Amino acid sequence: MQFDEIMREFKSKSNLESIEGMARFGITPDKTFGIRIPELRKMAKRIKKDRELAHKLWDTGYRETMILASMIDVPEQVTEEQLEKWVRDFDYWEICDQTIMNLFEKTEFAYTKAFEWSNSEEEFIKRAGYVMMARLAVSDKKAEDQSFIQFFPLIEKGSTDSRIMVKKAVNWALRQIGKRNLKLNKEAIKVAKTIAQLDSTEGKWVAKDAIRELESESVQKRLS
Repeated sequence: MQFDEIMREFKSKSNLESIEGMARFGITPDKTFGIRIPELRKMAKRIKKDRELAHKLWDTGYRETMILASMIDVPEQVTEEQLEKWVRDFDYWEICDQTIMNLFEKTEFAYTKAFEWSNSEEEFIKRAGYVMMARLAVSDKKAEDQSFIQFFPLIEKGSTDSRIMVKKAVNWALRQIGKRNLKLNKEAIKVAKTIAQLDSTEGKWVAKDAIRELESESVQKRLS
């Protein structure tokens, strides 16, 4: 598919009702056609990988063009400069999470950026760092436990952030790491209990929610 074809298809499928529904879930892009993610995945399969087209789509600035761009770009060819440019375009949670899941976590810079971005003061760059941790805990099946243990001090540090999009990502990272195996489960629960002792309402929420899942019968049974 060519760029013009994609834009015509987006316009033909534009859905005002869907746009209104997205807003209720905090999906608030400046420009959107209201097309659902499964439909974008179908388009990505038809297009296949196309780095040049991906960059043109991203720069167009619509929710759908940006998410589709993250689906069709080539992870092995992504540069650090590109990551830093794109992450600064994140301004709501969906574009952050989708771009990391579809592209960023598959690049050679994933672990480095998890560290760097989680130390940012910018809300969605910081969220990106913790979402990266959460996604790597799911997708990097061959990683050693130490790859995730090294994230715990960052998770403890981020747990007191009052911004909801950050603290939810911190919680997500802690829970996903703690569901990899029994060893990491025990370590994550220890971290959560340490966070629970902090003088922070946000930290107590992060810890309580994580402990509830990590100590649950279903998680313990699966890991055992």
